[in-house]
Amino acid sequence: MSLGNIFDIAGSGMTAQSLRLNTTASNIANAETASSSTDQTYRARKPVFAAIQQSMLNPSQQSMAFGSDNGPGAGVRVEGIVESDAELQMRYEPDHPAANEDGYVFYPNVNVVEEMADMMSSSRSFQMNVDIMNSAKSMMQRILTLGQQ
Repeated sequence: MSLGNIFDIAGSGMTAQSLRLNTTASNIANAETASSSTDQTYRARKPVFAAIQQSMLNPSQQSMAFGSDNGPGAGVRVEGIVESDAELQMRYEPDHPAANEDGYVFYPNVNVVEEMADMMSSSRSFQMNVDIMNSAKSMMQRILTLGQQ
């Protein structure tokens, strides 16, 4: 693995964490939206990630597998975004404008505390990838100065 691949790997991590942060923000923004039916109620969304193997990015380096059939990891990709199948919150609020004929209002299955923890985790993961890119950049600059001495 060359030093240049680090930018691709960290970049894919930053893209994945950015999407995770966007879905978390969407979940928090819709946490208190009310609906009169379960079909129209917002459901929490979560991204699904998968590792990209080095052999998929660069087939010529398949012999560099370090004791693994799949080769070293080469980043992350987003497989998709799935909706939570957790039970929706049903509250008895007969005076609410969105109440159904029985007086119940449906709220999303979003746990704001869990979403805030998820937001902090994705933000820290994003920052770690930025730090990795900065370290790799610094190392490449030091390599360039070796020939000048």
